[in-house]
Amino acid sequence: MSENDCPKTNPAHVAIIMDGNGRWAQKRGRPRLYGHHAGARRVREIVEACPDLGVKYLTIFAFSTENWKRTQAEVSGLMALFRRYITREARALIDNGIRVRFIGDRIRLDETLVRLMDELELLTADNDAVHLTVALNYGGRDEVARATKRLAREVAAGKIDPETVDAETLARFLDTYVLPDPDLVIRTSGEARISNFLLWQSAYSEYEFIDTLWPDFTAAEFSRVVGSYARRDRRFGAVPG
Repeated sequence: MSENDCPKTNPAHVAIIMDGNGRWAQKRGRPRLYGHHAGARRVREIVEACPDLGVKYLTIFAFSTENWKRTQAEVSGLMALFRRYITREARALIDNGIRVRFIGDRIRLDETLVRLMDELELLTADNDAVHLTVALNYGGRDEVARATKRLAREVAAGKIDPETVDAETLARFLDTYVLPDPDLVIRTSGEARISNFLLWQSAYSEYEFIDTLWPDFTAAEFSRVVGSYARRDRRFGAVPG
């Protein structure tokens, strides 16, 4: 059976650009970090909604390689939030069968945060209810550049014949090499751009741009968006039947 003939189902892999935390806080006369904390609380609700929706893989964009350009106070606050989130949510993630992975370049992250990330990946390694991937200090172009460097080293070492390199070869060196490509990419907050997120992996993904700011993105709205995906006709470059 070809992909065109497959029955329409909910997406197995959903990726989310969680945008709008700062604006959500500013509308309430609060600092931007207040919005980031509200957004972090929303993550748990969306993760817990995944099993009933048939979503096996959830990838969330937490911090981009471009976010370092924000104020030092906001960046420091976000890093503290990430450390706190991992510490507080670890037990719930383990108990709920959530497997956690982190993608992105860890070089600029502080040692404590990296240690917590490593520990959570190890503690959840045997879980399989939902595979939660957190993109932290991640950028699509940076990921492809890092993958290309790793591939080039293998070629230089004589482990890979350069004449055999194709798209599948490079994909094995991406941060997401163990994950399926996302079926659906959602961006909240009304912005209609992909912001350097999963550039390679989302070549044939469906996109949904919604006006809701991330802290207001409920499980009910998530369910609605996921359900609308099943009504789309995905042709993967083929002509309609």
